Amino acid sequence: MHWHTHENFREMPWKESKNPYFIWLSEIILQQTRVEQGLSYYKKFIEAYPSVEDLAKAKDTDVFKLWEGVGYYSRCRNLLITAREINLHYSNIFPGSVEELVTLKGIGPYTAAAIASFAFNKAHAVADGNVYRVIARYFGIHAPVNALPTVKLIRDIAQTLLHKKLPGAYNQAIMDLGATVCKPKNPLCDACPLQPKCIAYANGWLHLPNKQKKAPKKTRWMSYVIATTSKKILVSQRQEKDIWQQLHQFFLIESAGQLAAEDILQTAEFINAFALPYTIKTTSKPEVQQLTHQTIKGIKIQIVLENEIPVPGYRWISFKMLKNLAFPKFLSADVLPFVSKITP
Repeated sequence: MHWHTHENFREMPWKESKNPYFIWLSEIILQQTRVEQGLSYYKKFIEAYPSVEDLAKAKDTDVFKLWEGVGYYSRCRNLLITAREINLHYSNIFPGSVEELVTLKGIGPYTAAAIASFAFNKAHAVADGNVYRVIARYFGIHAPVNALPTVKLIRDIAQTLLHKKLPGAYNQAIMDLGATVCKPKNPLCDACPLQPKCIAYANGWLHLPNKQKKAPKKTRWMSYVIATTSKKILVSQRQEKDIWQQLHQFFLIESAGQLAAEDILQTAEFINAFALPYTIKTTSKPEVQQLTHQTIKGIKIQIVLENEIPVPGYRWISFKMLKNLAFPKFLSADVLPFVSKITP
């Protein structure tokens, strides 16, 4: 706590806030997102939707468009569900207890503890990756920190260590210590207030914490045909319970393995959809996007048709409409050339 007061100069706009909406929003954005990237999105959301009521009343398409580029779009869906739940059943006032908070969509034990601690000064330990690392090193815990027994052990330790009168300040202190001093690589042990009693430091165990190896990622081949006329472009909205749900995409051909451009043009899906004459405008090189549990690979082919043709499951929209739709990162850069055609 002394270190936090006198030596911790890590500034983030939500740190000093007691507004549960701001704290909730920052926690959701920072799940699976680096602080450097998340900060700009946090500022955009606060500007566009300064209260939970504003977010609750926003159009889904507008919110998804603002979220574009953050990834893990289930977070955005849950954000809207919870904002509307708070608007409808809590009169736009966040509940202050962990028990109520965890009933809201997308709010798990960690996020609930963060809101309760930072906004309402409730005595709940907030254990993020930084806290796990500090505790594992300080107590010399070699068991994998992503194994359930170790998760419970560290959470119990974190709760025991918690400053009962100033839980929010203490939680912020230990999180910031892990982020700025007890770093994953090259920790600044000489600047650490816990160094004198740190078991990892005394024994040279700075490789801690240990983790169980994850299962290898599945690879999916998802190639896209970007079909356009002189004024319109063919898109669909992903509805199935899969990656990128509710985001938009171009004509998709998913295959068991890699397909070259000429192979894509010979698939039954392509031939059935685009029987009319077309011109190939561009073909990309193979591209890759890493997701948490999957690797997405594929190429993109842009074709130009003289006239629109009906394609089941897809619709033709103007380039002007395109700029309001949210696309996954794998496709968002491909939208820009068409949006740039729009006359201001």
